[in-house]
Amino acid sequence: MTAEAPTAPALSYGRLIPVTVHFDDLDALGLLHNARYPLMVERAWTELWQEHGFSFEGDWVAAGDACNAVKELRIGYEAPVTKPGTYAVHLWLERLGNTGLTYGFRFCSADGSVTYAHGTRVLVRLDAGTLRPAPWSEGFRAAGRELLRPAD
Repeated sequence: MTAEAPTAPALSYGRLIPVTVHFDDLDALGLLHNARYPLMVERAWTELWQEHGFSFEGDWVAAGDACNAVKELRIGYEAPVTKPGTYAVHLWLERLGNTGLTYGFRFCSADGSVTYAHGTRVLVRLDAGTLRPAPWSEGFRAAGRELLRPAD
């Protein structure tokens, strides 16, 4: 009789994006450095938005919806990451407003079954000329609606 590997939990919302932890991401204690979690979440979001055609290539005016700024970041740590390898970031939107959004994230095992850290981040879309809040485009809003977490 052979044992079967446990099945990863199915995601009912959001996306699971693979990320890699490298040896030099670990701190002196051999733990993933606390500052690396938000960096890896940012890289996962960048990959996801690029899939939808939203990216920054050096021109803020041309960047459109990619011209945004962080208003708030909250993160809680559940369990230490103690070795390099493949992990994942589970991403979703908690709120999609006219000029801002709140996204949720989990830094987790590659299959999504173990959570190492979780949090939220608030972004504000900016007008490239004035740096004042500006509305998201309809294309961005359509992509964002696909990522909204259902109300509990």
